[in-house]
Amino acid sequence: MSARSLRFYEDEGLIIPGRCSNGYRDYCRSTVDRVIAVRSLLESGLPMRMIKELLERLPGLPADGADLCPEFLDEVRAYRDRLAARITALDTQKSALDAFLDEAGRARR
Repeated sequence: MSARSLRFYEDEGLIIPGRCSNGYRDYCRSTVDRVIAVRSLLESGLPMRMIKELLERLPGLPADGADLCPEFLDEVRAYRDRLAARITALDTQKSALDAFLDEAGRARR
C-alpha cells in the first residue's frame, strides 16, 4: 500500500489513523483492516461515493458483509445492474463494429 493511497484515504475520510508523538501516522489493526476493505471495495468497482456511504453506516465494517443494511445492498445491486446494462450496450456496439469491419474487409477484396 503506497503512502499516497493512505493519505488519499485519510483525506477522503475513509480512515483516521492515530498519531505518534513525533507526528507520524500510526495504523492500528482496525485501520489496516479498514484499508483492506476499502481496497477490496474499490477493486470490485464500487464508486468512492458508495464506499464512503458504506463506511459511514458501518464504522466497524464486517468482513463477511453479514450486517450490511438491505437498502445499501439494494443500491449495490442496482449499481451492478446498471454496469451490466452498460456492458451489454458496449458488447452490442463492438459486435456492430466487428460486422462493419468484416464487411469493409470483404469489399476491399
